[in-house]
Amino acid sequence: MNIDMPADRRRLQRQVALGPRIFAAEVHLMPRYKSARIYTRDITDRREAEEKSRANIEKLSRMMEGIVNALASASELRDPYTAGHQKRVSQLACALAREIGMAGDTFEGVRVAATLHDIGKMYVPAEILTKPGRLAPVEFSIIKVHPEAGSGILKPIDFPWPVAQIVHQHHERMDGTGYPNGISGDAIMKEARIIAVADVVEAMASHRPYRPALGIERAISEIKNAKAGIYDPEVVAACLILFNAKGFEFK
Repeated sequence: MNIDMPADRRRLQRQVALGPRIFAAEVHLMPRYKSARIYTRDITDRREAEEKSRANIEKLSRMMEGIVNALASASELRDPYTAGHQKRVSQLACALAREIGMAGDTFEGVRVAATLHDIGKMYVPAEILTKPGRLAPVEFSIIKVHPEAGSGILKPIDFPWPVAQIVHQHHERMDGTGYPNGISGDAIMKEARIIAVADVVEAMASHRPYRPALGIERAISEIKNAKAGIYDPEVVAACLILFNAKGFEFK
């Protein structure tokens, strides 16, 4: 039943524990009548359900994180030269996402997709991954299947973020010169554009079987002076700020 409340009535709400039970107490103060009314209701079961739900969510979150890390580790076992590459790309991708204002689920999608972006290389023969020299065109064509292969591996996993799609697009370029589908501009997810820049910077700054590390300065110069339209300009600007103004370093 709804009761009209006088204009000068005041309402105070508290939760009170009485023994093992928890009650919600609501006090209606009515100065005009110099009186008060107290309403209580038992919310123990609701609180217990909320705590159980919170614990289950935390458990699922830990399980998801464990699955992501296990998949990332498995993909890097076959390529010792790039061990830690996905982790470092994720570090830079997350910093870039923060710099351009990403947060919440979008940010988490970047983090997880960056951690797993090269999982498709599990389908690439180890002798190609570790070849101490430049790849032949046919070998590079095999390497180029890894975004699509990675997407295929991740698609059955019901992530709360579009991880498979981001991984599928991380080698696409803004001008349409990337792979596997040659899409361009806004057709490429922002998360994939972030990982594209982070991937190039980390790869150039690190050792590869076919060349020594080129260093951060060379990597930054590459994305800064690249042909117009290859990389997302907002992401490139954020990357320059991180390294030149904020002293970002891979850990």
